[in-house]
Order: sequence, then C-alpha cells, then structure tokens
Amino acid sequence: MIRAIVIFLVRTFCYIVFRVGKIGKENVPRTGAYIMCANHTSNWDPPIIVACTNRRMHIMAKAELFKNKFICWFAEKCWVFPVKRGGKDIESMKHSLKVLKDGEMLMLFPEGTRNGMSKNGKAQNGAAFMALRTGVPVIPVGIIGDMKPFHKVTLNYGKPLDFSEYKSSKPEKEVLEKVSQEIMDNIIMLTNIEK
Repeated sequence: MIRAIVIFLVRTFCYIVFRVGKIGKENVPRTGAYIMCANHTSNWDPPIIVACTNRRMHIMAKAELFKNKFICWFAEKCWVFPVKRGGKDIESMKHSLKVLKDGEMLMLFPEGTRNGMSKNGKAQNGAAFMALRTGVPVIPVGIIGDMKPFHKVTLNYGKPLDFSEYKSSKPEKEVLEKVSQEIMDNIIMLTNIEK
C-alpha cells in the first residue's frame, strides 16, 4: 500500500516536473523475469524509471544510502536493496538471483555510479553476470534529457537482448566483458536520439 502511494506521487511529480515521455514502451513485457539496465546521470534516474515503467521492479542501490534509518525504511517499502560496491556482495547477489527466479524485474545501472562511463570509461560486469548466470534477457534503457524542472526527459526502451547462448554458472571474464560492453553500447545508442 505504501509503495503504491509513493509510486503514484513520484509518477505524478515526474510527469509534471520532468515532462517524462516514453519511446518503445512495447519493448517492456508485462510479465516474466527481465534485467533492466540504464545510463545513470542523476539521483532522479531510479525513481523516474520505477515510477514511469509499468512493471514492478526491484532496484539495487549503493549500501551507503542505507545508513539513514528513514531512507532504509523507505527503500525497503519500495523494493530497493543495498549492494556493497568494490567487491563481491554475496547477499545482494543472492537477492538478485531470487528476484529473477521469481519472475520479477531487476533494475541495475551498469555504470556502477553516476556518469560512470565518463569517470572510468568501462561498464561494470554485474548486469552481465546476472544475465549470463540466469539466462534472463536484458532490456536496455536510454535516459535522455537534463534532470532540470520543466525540461523534457525521455525514457527510450530498447528491445530485450538475449544472451542465453552464453549461459553459465561461472561465466568467463572475457564473455562477461563482451556482454557488459554490448549492454552499454545499446544503452548509449538509445540515448543518441534527438532530444
């Protein structure tokens, strides 16, 4: 109930303040397990995607955000769970795998941080690992526009990417990097349309 109210309020805010538009929404299936991956330029990216995509989804967020008790409570109600960056977080990995096994949608940002590609020029392998471990398709999303009041923001959903041919319980590093790069290339391509 709390989540439904929060989603309604955030969605209303986003449509009014950010004039959110959507392209390719037919590429987001209504049911089934999927991994959604987007570029990350603002703290508004996660709430905009969650509120404006017509799918229930679980979102991975950096553990540092959960130090505040209110944010921790709020995040839990909205299916946001923590991940410790800089190493293998077994708990967040187990949670992510369960989300996908249950046929839900998992939201990740392959850059690992805001403007990650411009900072280190390389996508993180987390999304690729989940896709290869489970065989679940990846839906790339390009977030286009400046997160400024009354500037138009567009969510450009790409067609699901199928990497099931590489499915493995222990994906090789070369395959992980190849798939990570392909996911990021598709996201970048989806951001390169006229704003």
